[in-house]
Amino acid sequence: MKVRCITLGAFQVNAYLLEDPATGHCAVVDTGEGPALAEGLVKMDPRPDLRAILLTHAHFDHAGGLADVQREYPEAVTYLPTLERELFEMLPRQGSMMFGMPEFDRPCGRIDRYVADGDEIGVGEWRFKFLSTPGHTPGQGCYYDDKYVFSGDTLFAGSIGRTDFPLSDPDLMWASLRRLLELPGHLIVCSGHGPATTLDEELRGNPFLDYLRRERGLPSFSSDMAPGPRWG
Repeated sequence: MKVRCITLGAFQVNAYLLEDPATGHCAVVDTGEGPALAEGLVKMDPRPDLRAILLTHAHFDHAGGLADVQREYPEAVTYLPTLERELFEMLPRQGSMMFGMPEFDRPCGRIDRYVADGDEIGVGEWRFKFLSTPGHTPGQGCYYDDKYVFSGDTLFAGSIGRTDFPLSDPDLMWASLRRLLELPGHLIVCSGHGPATTLDEELRGNPFLDYLRRERGLPSFSSDMAPGPRWG
């Protein structure tokens, strides 16, 4: 699988263009906040054969560009975690109601399929699974195969997703991170913001995962190293 990171918009969200080399079929993970991803895709040569749109969660900075991508690729199948439906349906007023930023109110677009924990999705000959990791949002989740995990706003290099937003839940986040770090450590973490990392690297050095290191009998860091999550 070929993976290309495309960083978009005011919040520097990472969208990912994935291509199955065997068939040329493509997917995108998250869409950014506006039309930039759609505009970029149609300018590529060759134009990607987009078959799927995978949303990790429904915050406007990750799902606000969905309608724009769907206008260019009306046959692409859009996937959303089941527990994100309420948040997704708030997109037309999410910016103003939840964050005090009406300029980021966005149309919903459409959802074709809802995914739940353990569901498998195929793009061409490529297969991956969905891992539900709520906390940042009620239904936030990760898509993974045997090499990559697309973590949305669950885990970042050196940080984790914020849990002080409306509908966030810190207790769910700690449990979700525990589940995520049970996946093979070699997996490359392609997160919603910031650089790529691996699960092993984050277990060794992420200050927010100190509780997991203690649980596993690994060296721990001082709690004063973790003042607060760095990204959205």
